[in-house]
Amino acid sequence: MSGKTTSLKYLFSLFGKEGDVESIESTVGCTLFFDFGVLQFKGIEWELKFLLYSATGQDFYASTRPATLKGVDGIIFVMDAQSKYLERNMRSWNELKNMFSNDIFNISIVVALNKYDLEEVEKIKEEDFMSYIDIEKYQYLSFRKTSAKDGKGVLESFNKIVNFIFPQLELNFSVVS
Repeated sequence: MSGKTTSLKYLFSLFGKEGDVESIESTVGCTLFFDFGVLQFKGIEWELKFLLYSATGQDFYASTRPATLKGVDGIIFVMDAQSKYLERNMRSWNELKNMFSNDIFNISIVVALNKYDLEEVEKIKEEDFMSYIDIEKYQYLSFRKTSAKDGKGVLESFNKIVNFIFPQLELNFSVVS
């Protein structure tokens, strides 16, 4: 319930592809296996095809996450920014770290501190999270404050992960209204 599916759907809606996200959800709206969609972009000298997944966050379906994450080029780690969920976020982060072992330090990662728009709650700060991980070991790690429901920071997170993966292209996707 951190906002992974909402972030993915919002990103697709920015490019007029809201109907292109495939989801299998429980009766309460939680992802059962993964959400999936494809975004394609074309430049003068390049064409990119992004296969985007959001893994289930429910512990009951944790065994499906390795299959969903196998072969990833980058990860947007969407975490609930409410301080009361720091321990749960750290469990998810440690699971991710254990899944990839030392390879995790070479994977492009954007940590999306989601629900940062909530005013009435205490929020996790980047420093809070960084104090729990070996920040200096990560080659490509960035933090973004996001609000998946209204899309704040979602496109910026996507742009950051794309630029981590393809630094030679210096891409910055934007939405033309």
